[in-house]
Amino acid sequence: MRSAAWHARIEYGGAVAGAGFLVAPRTVLTCAHVVQDSEPGLLAVSFPNRPDLGVLPAVVTVDGGWAGGATDPGDLAVLELACEVPLTPARFAPPGDGPGPALPVLVAYGFPQGYDEGQLAQYRAVSTTRIAGQWVQLEATTAHGQPLTHGFSGAAATLPDGRVAGMVAQVAGEHGVRVARMLPTEVLARHWPGLGELVPACDGDKDPTRRLYALVRRAEAAGPICSPDQLFVDAVGDFGPELPPGGFGSLREAVGYVQFEVEQPAEALARFADRLTELLDGPAEPVPAAAPAPTWAPILVEIDRSGAGADQVTVAVSAYRDGRPRPIGTVRLPRAEVREHVQRGIDRAFRQLAPDAEELLTFVLPRDLLNLPVAHWACSADDSTPLGCAHPVVVADRSRHHSARLRHQLGKQWHHLTKGPGTALHRIDCGTRERPLGLRKRLREQEAGLAAFGAPPDAAPQHFEVGLNMPVPVLLWPHTGCADAAGHSAPCPGTAFLDALAPCVEGVSPAELPRHIQALREEAEADEEPERHWARNLQLLWDDPRCFPEPATSLHSPVA
Repeated sequence: MRSAAWHARIEYGGAVAGAGFLVAPRTVLTCAHVVQDSEPGLLAVSFPNRPDLGVLPAVVTVDGGWAGGATDPGDLAVLELACEVPLTPARFAPPGDGPGPALPVLVAYGFPQGYDEGQLAQYRAVSTTRIAGQWVQLEATTAHGQPLTHGFSGAAATLPDGRVAGMVAQVAGEHGVRVARMLPTEVLARHWPGLGELVPACDGDKDPTRRLYALVRRAEAAGPICSPDQLFVDAVGDFGPELPPGGFGSLREAVGYVQFEVEQPAEALARFADRLTELLDGPAEPVPAAAPAPTWAPILVEIDRSGAGADQVTVAVSAYRDGRPRPIGTVRLPRAEVREHVQRGIDRAFRQLAPDAEELLTFVLPRDLLNLPVAHWACSADDSTPLGCAHPVVVADRSRHHSARLRHQLGKQWHHLTKGPGTALHRIDCGTRERPLGLRKRLREQEAGLAAFGAPPDAAPQHFEVGLNMPVPVLLWPHTGCADAAGHSAPCPGTAFLDALAPCVEGVSPAELPRHIQALREEAEADEEPERHWARNLQLLWDDPRCFPEPATSLHSPVA
């Protein structure tokens, strides 16, 4: 404290109005109520530990939006001095190093009546809990000593090493009362974003704060380059806090939230800075060419039997970003509530995707639910558009999605498929007399990449099982059709389905099929008789393990 010449005395008309502290060569921070009645030319600042600097004229340049009441938020003011002063400004403690019951006392330098040179008061925070989201309550460490009275408003509350943890904002209303309140640093920054650049995220040379704010200034000068919401999502990572309601109006607002509202913010701020650097300058090093692969950004909805009853299922939603799954949530719930929950989960998952990502809604289902018409589900309670018309929607078999053997074989098959212009359709006609083992031999010998059934899975379960257990990346079938596919000798709806499907998918790159099928679903829904259109009940199983480099998390430990 002996070397802290940055403690300031706020004067108005020659009388002491309160305290303050220097945060930049020409900038002093104090309370709004200390300067509320000041008039131009009468407000001044002096530094008791440097009387040689004299009394410096000052003006209020920023206020925190304080409305004038004792319990109104934003009780801070930023003063600009007439000139720079040759003093080292106050140092701030990183977020999380501030007041708490286990920490030593806080010290405030104020100017009570009769002590124009100043007095020190020692107080301790009652709790880290903020009163009304604003103030931390302070109580005197002893029954004796200097109380926080008039003249301490605006004083810095410092830790034993002299770093600032907040500002005294409400002092005792009566003599001898040893309770007061302070605005912690993170609240000060909420009302004055300019403070953010002055508060380190961590101690030492690895603090990213100044670098990040320099990048923010560059980005502001360059104009909009990316959504602040998306940069926040990138910064906090998979297990960080959710995007606040309404998002962020500016980069500074997003940075400030990460800095002061996220636990251990240093790593998140460093990621924020790295991503912003990429957007401003491009990648620091050339990115090596990747092997041919789809550019899809999957949103994964995994549904499974919960084991808690026939009506109970477990649902997990995640989004893939940069090859990594970002969990959205896992719950156990009745089947009747699945659709509504999935709608909300998908909407939240979109926040995790990059702005230019090609979304792919992938439903990983147990085999007995693979015919679930998820592409027909509405986008939301307020939007009746089928999901399969609004987005590419595919299904995947849960057992092979988690099978290392089949994932390996599917990966090789996709590598083979990407070398050709398209692939032929292997038909499994409704009423086929081909034995299941014969179908297996055909699919294997011809290295089938695309197969279609003329009937739903329960009409020919053995043939369908062959298709799932073989590394055929793409399977198609109608939701409805002949209930019994055996013994057909004449054309039926299944034959008509395959006849219409073949020219629409043969020759199409398998990687583009999800978008291609979306277009067919839109065409069917727009038809004058959508119920009779062959593509309306089209189900697409599309299984490229390269889109899912890490298996999804097990569903057997749901969070209720």
